[in-house]
Amino acid sequence: MKVLRMTEKLFSALFLCTEISKAFVLKRKSIHILSKEVDKMKEQKKQILQVLGKKMQQDVEREQFDFSCLQEIRLRTGKPLTVLYKGKEKLLTKVEQEDIRETLEYISNYSLYAYDNELRQGFITIEGGHRVGMAGKVVLEEGKIKSLKYISSINIRVAHEVKGCADKIFPYITKERQICHTLIISPPRCGKTTLLRDMIRQISDGNRWVKGVPVGVVDERSELGGCYMGTAQNDLGIRTDILDCCPKADGMLMLIRSMAPQVIAVDEIGAREEICAIEYALHCGCKMLATAHGVSMEEMKKKPFFEQMIREKRFERYIVLGNEHHMGEILGIYDENGERIFENVTI
Repeated sequence: MKVLRMTEKLFSALFLCTEISKAFVLKRKSIHILSKEVDKMKEQKKQILQVLGKKMQQDVEREQFDFSCLQEIRLRTGKPLTVLYKGKEKLLTKVEQEDIRETLEYISNYSLYAYDNELRQGFITIEGGHRVGMAGKVVLEEGKIKSLKYISSINIRVAHEVKGCADKIFPYITKERQICHTLIISPPRCGKTTLLRDMIRQISDGNRWVKGVPVGVVDERSELGGCYMGTAQNDLGIRTDILDCCPKADGMLMLIRSMAPQVIAVDEIGAREEICAIEYALHCGCKMLATAHGVSMEEMKKKPFFEQMIREKRFERYIVLGNEHHMGEILGIYDENGERIFENVTI
């Protein structure tokens, strides 16, 4: 009897120790997950602040912004430092030419001339995938843009990955575990690039709606992958190949010939040669993901190139985004006939 009681006590003690251990492990895991998010935010803050001139750094730090909600920082010579935060503008101290010069030195690591190819397109991508747009005097060579000089405006667009933002739309843009040809339509700052980025990642990795397949991305302005020194700063999936800073029309043809993608993704189409390249890709059996500027299906039908593609049912799905109430608002998902099949949800 004594032995039995001792055995019961021993098992009770072991059970208690096991439960305490489990609780400790779970606590440690939650702390680890939380610390990873905090580390990511700290890293993002460091990436942005280190490219600002000293005075600008101090002004931004003084405001104690949550960098996960920071969207843009704009510097214009002789104008207030403008910060877009949680969808609202905040005006800070006046920007001098010296602030612009110092910021350019930090952005380019004191070698702005080494970024001529990027400046030709009006932006430089920095560590973290953040895009720095610039405006100034355009330098022409034989009628084509060669570079920029006398830069007077800088716009730092803070890169934000929103993993899972495409979850709700997959039931409507897939058939028999394959993605439909899809065009995302929206005005600026409505989340079309963010949505496309997560669609690429999920199609590349595979999810409950689609089997993972090779995806080719033509990232003309380094917004999707956010490549820095050749390495994508954003997660576009395990089966994705990226052509960075490549014209969309040329890039689509290059990918088809060299990488055999099953899906091709491009951001902001509109030029005639891009539409022709999309037609070629469709005839090659590639599924197409693209975005375009617009506010509605009705408006898109009035644009010459898009009117023809809509009439000929080149795309099987259209996603229209807006930001009337909040960024990332899906105003509607339409089928190839222009019939609304889904509406009004936040991504």
